[in-house]
Amino acid sequence: MSDTILVQDNGNWAEITLNRPDKLNSFNEEMHLALQDALKAARDSGARAILLTGAGRGFCAGQDLGDRDPSKMDGPPDLSKTVRRFYAPLVRLIRSMNIPVICAVNGVAAGAGANLALACDMVLAAGSAKFIQSFSKVGLIPDTGGSWHLPRLLGEARAKGLALTAQPLPAKQAEDWGLIWKAVADDQLMTEARALAAQLANGPTLGLGLTKQCIQTAATTSLSDQLEIEADAMKTCGESADYAEGVSSFLEKRAPNFQGR
Repeated sequence: MSDTILVQDNGNWAEITLNRPDKLNSFNEEMHLALQDALKAARDSGARAILLTGAGRGFCAGQDLGDRDPSKMDGPPDLSKTVRRFYAPLVRLIRSMNIPVICAVNGVAAGAGANLALACDMVLAAGSAKFIQSFSKVGLIPDTGGSWHLPRLLGEARAKGLALTAQPLPAKQAEDWGLIWKAVADDQLMTEARALAAQLANGPTLGLGLTKQCIQTAATTSLSDQLEIEADAMKTCGESADYAEGVSSFLEKRAPNFQGR
């Protein structure tokens, strides 16, 4: 595997680290492909949770613009190809995985880096971290799902304000606004994020995955249709070994031993 991505196997969960710290973990094609491969490998190996973070002093500064510099090309780049080949599949992959994907934002998350974090299921950020929709600084629009996630998480006014001004949003304010799950002290970020990953990996993974999918469908589904989706998901959960174990452990007043099935 490319050294632009580091993977730590922790048994039933995996820690994946963006590893171009000298470039604030900005994406080049090699890192794009390596990250997709790492996510798929963790999923296919049976991981029950994934923790995504960055090496060095930042989480991810988005696209490495050195790879998309018009002055070094024969003509203007077709950025739709970059979105369709790399960023859109990455967002779809994370959202489609039936396991929790946690993001630990250890420093600046800018451009596609900020929106990569928002594509994850739970985001914890170091108190010193900032989220920056930096696209307007270079004449672009928020991609990597940013134009979809921002208004749904923050409302239209705040989404437009962040996107049009590229104003940095500190981690605590991001928490207060509901953009992320939690802001924590810098020196506690990875300890708390790893504990959360382990907690979710030892939980009823089938139910957690269905919970993720149900919540995601709600944004574009009518209440009536959503009630049917819930009914189907409850049928699946009710037939699972984890549900039987959960009920037994509750009645027997003991800790459950979920197997994720």
